Amino acid sequence: MRRHLASCLLLVASALPLLPAPAKGDPVIPSFWDTRERLVKPDLGELKRLRFITTTDFPPFSFIDASGRLSGFHVDLARAICAQLAITDRCQIQALPWNEHAKALADGEGEALLSGLAVNSENREMYAFSRPYLSFPARFVGRQGDAPETTRAALTGKTIGVIANSAHERMLRDYFPDATAQSFDDFDAMLAAVQTGMIDLAFGDGMRMSFWLTESEAGDCCAFVGGPYLAPEYLGQGLAIGVPVDRPELTQALDYALHEIGTKGIFAELYLRYFPVSFF
Repeated sequence: MRRHLASCLLLVASALPLLPAPAKGDPVIPSFWDTRERLVKPDLGELKRLRFITTTDFPPFSFIDASGRLSGFHVDLARAICAQLAITDRCQIQALPWNEHAKALADGEGEALLSGLAVNSENREMYAFSRPYLSFPARFVGRQGDAPETTRAALTGKTIGVIANSAHERMLRDYFPDATAQSFDDFDAMLAAVQTGMIDLAFGDGMRMSFWLTESEAGDCCAFVGGPYLAPEYLGQGLAIGVPVDRPELTQALDYALHEIGTKGIFAELYLRYFPVSFF
């Protein structure tokens, strides 16, 4: 649901708690950082402000909650970044409509875009990017206890639902040419077909499927089958933070903070807060 939204400016405060190491059987937490790598913490003594620009209509990444406050994964990620850089008192978030983001950064109204900006060749001409902090794998969903394995041989002749004319459809046809791809125009209709047994599996965006699996409409019918498929050539590079191309010190600072967040377990707590059914 999209809303007509006004801009709002929030001071970023408070660090996130650490999450204990996951026990066997706990959800899979994606990792984008090498624990053996050592990044140098940059000196940000001369930095007057780090203002993140985000949106308010991109749940669960950023949205207005029931109390009227800006909330979401990106909001808490910004807090965690500022805490790791020890600049919480100079850190802010400004929420603006998506079509105002580029101008706001160009006009100096903010220093970093934290809003799901695509990392592609066109945007790389305008922005420098941090390392990715999240990606969106493709996943299979099938009925509990009634789904085939997801090897190429096991899926031969199986009917698999996929959204028509999507990257996932191209990926399915290339990876599993011996399966029968059934195209759907509607995401909910595709998953309903899995639920009723009209098709054997559905293949698509793991994050979106994870939310459906938690909804009452799913009725505990279904679950992820097999593992995640990470394919940048089909699905893109994931999410990263964009900064002006002439601010390389900011990408260095963001990479350091994201690495610390990942290796200290902070990212795991944040991920499970907003994605309780892991899509990895």
